[in-house]
Amino acid sequence: MMTMAVRMVALSGLLSILSAPAVAADARKIDAAIPEIDRLFADFQVDSHAPGMVYGIVADGRLVHVKGFGAQDLVQKRPVTADSLFRIASMTKAFTALSILKLREEGKLSLDDLAEAYVPEMRGWTYATKDSPRIRIRDLLTHSAGFVDDNPWGDRQTPLPDADFTRMLEQGVPMSSAPATHYEYSNFGYALLGRIIANVSGMPYRRYVEQSLLTPLGMASSGYQLSEWPVARRSLGYRWEDGRWKRESDMADGAFGAMGGLQTSANDYARWVAFLLSAWPPRDDAESGPVSRASVRMLAEGSNFMSVAQRNGKSGATACRQAAAYGFAMRIAQDCDLGLTLSHGGGYPGYGSHVMLMPDYGVGIFVFTNRTYNGGAGAAWDAAMLLHKAGALIARDVPVSPLLAQGYAAAGRIYASGDVVAARDNLAMNFLMDADAVHWGKRLAALRGEVGNCAVDAPLSATGNLSGKFTWTCEKGRVAGSLLLAPTADAEIQELKLEVKAP
Repeated sequence: MMTMAVRMVALSGLLSILSAPAVAADARKIDAAIPEIDRLFADFQVDSHAPGMVYGIVADGRLVHVKGFGAQDLVQKRPVTADSLFRIASMTKAFTALSILKLREEGKLSLDDLAEAYVPEMRGWTYATKDSPRIRIRDLLTHSAGFVDDNPWGDRQTPLPDADFTRMLEQGVPMSSAPATHYEYSNFGYALLGRIIANVSGMPYRRYVEQSLLTPLGMASSGYQLSEWPVARRSLGYRWEDGRWKRESDMADGAFGAMGGLQTSANDYARWVAFLLSAWPPRDDAESGPVSRASVRMLAEGSNFMSVAQRNGKSGATACRQAAAYGFAMRIAQDCDLGLTLSHGGGYPGYGSHVMLMPDYGVGIFVFTNRTYNGGAGAAWDAAMLLHKAGALIARDVPVSPLLAQGYAAAGRIYASGDVVAARDNLAMNFLMDADAVHWGKRLAALRGEVGNCAVDAPLSATGNLSGKFTWTCEKGRVAGSLLLAPTADAEIQELKLEVKAP
């Protein structure tokens, strides 16, 4: 099989659209980890019997590495490149969810609106129980609308004509459970979201996504109808069966395209990943994307249906468990090594895919293959852990707000003088009620007796606009401290903690 490697300095045109936050990832350490990550994905491609595969790493708004393996098709044996087109299956759902959030942003719908307000065919449905609430748009986004898990069936529905889908809706569907009671993955639910987008926007679902998201992001090689691209560009889909590859039939775009029909390339999809990651952290910069940063961050709003999950990949067996939930078209997890993660897989006849985002570090990893249900989640997460172990993931510093700087200066005066009264005007009303000035004087005298004078102008590490941590270097040791301001207009100090830091 042929291989191809491409290094991208920047995504042409993208950074003119997006205002990227401060650099977080260490580019040199990413480069150093690339050979091992390449081997990881090469092994995955061979071991999983994928005819072709491509993966990419996006960091700080740039596609810093992309590599293709194998062939787009097994007849012409065209090598996979960063411009080869793959269907990304259920990773399409994030485009659907963000389209809904864009319509919400424009005031055209609310997430708590009943779905039947926009899909009238739903109004006569019989629910699972007589006390079932009606389905909201929010329930569809989080797979908690009461529909049955439908991956085997749903994946084959992509080309269903709109008229047939309308008849299905008019007949009603059996409900698995009462809405808003638990999570159950539903492709049918995302097809309904596609119908809502079409009815609210007044244009076909695919056209709305193309005009509102793909075109503004410069994703000119992405779309829903396979026949609009030459076969020479496309990675054809296969399944591995009875020890050999068999060609999967292509599915045209139809009523279920919103759940999994998007086709894209690594170069195009990197633009999408960079756009999503650019929403973190919240900041004052002017908006420059097709949807506001606040709306993008809503993808990470998890449902109430939490689970304790094992991390994907080889490291998951020995790692601490994740707290995970399904958000809006993204699986949201807090990982003890990687922090906040957003991820989603894609499984489809002829294709498999996975994306995982680490917004705290501005880094995302994605993989596409042209083998049925061959997602690559394990390889993507193992690659993330290799970046973590290489020290390439560096969390962005939270800026120190003027109010926090003011409070920190007051904390320095308190220690330097040995008396909290030195900053009386900066103390919240509870401060001297919780420990009076005499008690504070004794504590400060004890600290100063143990470590002496300290450099109280050391950098402050903000944990929010009104809180931070610091370490002072002193004559005979160090002092570790934390500062918490009150939710008042002047943001006085409500809590100050100081203690000797062990060497």
